[in-house]
Amino acid sequence: MRDLDIYYGDFKAVEGVTMAIEPRSITVLIGPSGCRKPIFLRTLNRMQEVIPGARVDGDVLIEGHDLYDPKADPVQVRRLVGMVFQRPNPCPTMSIAENVLAGVKLNRGRISAFEAAELVETSLRGANLWNEVKDRLGAPGSSLSGCQQQRLCIARDRGETAGHPMDEPCSALDPISTLAIEDLMVELKEQYTIVIVTHTMQQTARVPDRTGFFNLKKTGDPGCLVEIDETATMFSAPQHRDTEDYSSGRFG
Repeated sequence: MRDLDIYYGDFKAVEGVTMAIEPRSITVLIGPSGCRKPIFLRTLNRMQEVIPGARVDGDVLIEGHDLYDPKADPVQVRRLVGMVFQRPNPCPTMSIAENVLAGVKLNRGRISAFEAAELVETSLRGANLWNEVKDRLGAPGSSLSGCQQQRLCIARDRGETAGHPMDEPCSALDPISTLAIEDLMVELKEQYTIVIVTHTMQQTARVPDRTGFFNLKKTGDPGCLVEIDETATMFSAPQHRDTEDYSSGRFG
């Protein structure tokens, strides 16, 4: 991202973000509520465009390719960069197994029955859900509890994507499931690039390679990236006092 501004009509929601997301790593974005971290996250796969009046200025590049080039296909961008939202959103007309396979079938078309069964089990095991649903894979995804639905969405997003923006994916999970998802993210970074928003400092200390801190000067001002660095550095020697105050719990 270079000099990225995000607007909704005349309102500037995010201002001047310049940062690099390292490939095959986990980057966590932290900051107080209201500094518009999820808005920034949605620009990584052009999801904010579904809101009337939304637009961006600046550059969002993946391997040198501008995601907002007029010739870029937003559907193809979203196939390349998946998204897990804070609230679970399984496809209501699909079964548990069909939800897991949705992305793969969209991107690849045909998949053998053996490959499909193997992928369903592997993805659901990785999301700590297999033992709870293995005997009812044909049941609707919407029949699961909220915690289970979120884990199903994470399993679904393991499809054929190169990146995984996640907006507080563990906010609805119990501690055991949260640890399972954190272990899954560490496993996935061998193949994928993961960007996650969280308000949990313990999770920030455990999971990411790098951490970015967002803030805003006062209510109504645009959110902005204050700093980003290796996670250990952000906790031990941040460059800005606000970063230290937030990570230590003095505000936010």
